[in-house]
Amino acid sequence: MKLEKPIVIGIAGGTCSGKSSIAKILVEDLDNKTITIIKEDDYYKDQSHLPMEERVKTNYDHPLAFDFDLMKQHLHDLIDRKTIEKPTYDYTVHNRSTVTEIIHPSDIIIIEGLFALYNEEIRSLEDIKIFVDTAADERFIRRLQRDVIERARTVESITNQYLTTVKPMHDQFIEPTKQYADVIIPQGKTNTVAIDLLKTKINSIIQEKML
Repeated sequence: MKLEKPIVIGIAGGTCSGKSSIAKILVEDLDNKTITIIKEDDYYKDQSHLPMEERVKTNYDHPLAFDFDLMKQHLHDLIDRKTIEKPTYDYTVHNRSTVTEIIHPSDIIIIEGLFALYNEEIRSLEDIKIFVDTAADERFIRRLQRDVIERARTVESITNQYLTTVKPMHDQFIEPTKQYADVIIPQGKTNTVAIDLLKTKINSIIQEKML
């Protein structure tokens, strides 16, 4: 039996807090349901009109970098059981990729990203709102390792970006969204107690929404 209405779960938190890891854990646990993960990064605004030297100056940790209007429309469509054509983002060119992704309706929609709890309209669509609360020093170390290994960046450039934009934007825009969370998960995926409680809540909502 399918759900009358998809369950929408928002997972927010600072950079490298463990948002993606928790989303993957939920997908593995709910493998009897169709699940869509919407990565907020894919909704960075199109910058085709800007030269590369201008694109690299974009503050990607500010809410103005995101196309929330398109994201809201896509979420409404998915909730209405409509298929969407989702953009994808190419970090190497600091712009949307020419490749899009066809997303079909599913029973569970997981929104994962820095600002998953920021936009009021998107937040109103979420049945469960989660904030992954990981210590700043641990998040910085994870980001440093990721960007050096996966994005071939220098330690200097990563550190400079973190101090000038990532941390200030986190303090101004992301940390305050913790107040909207139904569930706060300290230590990310290692907090198995909190994650087990979350799974129990999701399963109870599934039972309530079954036709």
